[in-house]
Amino acid sequence: MDYNFIKSRLHLYAVLQNIEDLVQYDDEAKKLIKDWNVVIKFSVRKSGDVYLIFENGKCIVSETSPGKANIVLYFTSPAHLNKMFDGKANPIPLKGITKLSFLTREFPKLTKRLEYYLKPDDQKLKDNRFVTINTVMTLHTALFALKELLLFDPIGKHIAKKIKGSVLMMNVDKGPAAYLEQKGNSFEVHKGYHNNPLAVLQFKSMKIANDFLNGKMDAFSAIASGAVATKGHIEWLDAVSPVLDRIALYLT
Repeated sequence: MDYNFIKSRLHLYAVLQNIEDLVQYDDEAKKLIKDWNVVIKFSVRKSGDVYLIFENGKCIVSETSPGKANIVLYFTSPAHLNKMFDGKANPIPLKGITKLSFLTREFPKLTKRLEYYLKPDDQKLKDNRFVTINTVMTLHTALFALKELLLFDPIGKHIAKKIKGSVLMMNVDKGPAAYLEQKGNSFEVHKGYHNNPLAVLQFKSMKIANDFLNGKMDAFSAIASGAVATKGHIEWLDAVSPVLDRIALYLT
């Protein structure tokens, strides 16, 4: 499968969903969108569509929308979308020309705030609030990206056959959680806890989760020390581990 296609899928379905968490956890973003009542559609030719639904001070990121989009941002190819994420291209506004000032002034403030949290550095990681938000986003990005790689990445597709009937959950002890569930020939990702996960990767603290998910902690020693606990079908966790490692091939 084409590299640009997979990368665009990760941008659409694993990165953009973080806006939901951004406006929930970050006061600056929350303030910025409090009066927004708008539906923005990202439409990428030969890749997919995503709707950002802003209403009542919240954001829902979804593949469908109950109403029509007020703004449609069109990308001529997966590579076009990827270039936008790299700051090297702009979308084509197919609808919402009258909202150009919103698109050029207000919306970029939100995406800059998202970028701030998605790019940790040693200075930012001294702030516990930053660690929390970055961990939530990294946890969710990992599972949404895992879904796309299991469906489209050559190695991921091979691994997908080994985890039939799986419900894999990642969570911080008494903290954020998300899970991936196989449904038919596809997978679904949900934020929050599953009542009966069949395989669990649990982090002892937010800091441990952050280090682990950002590749700053050796997985074997983390599990051996008890900082990270595994439960249930551990063979499924072992199977998806190399797929999770492949996220960096597309998103860095």
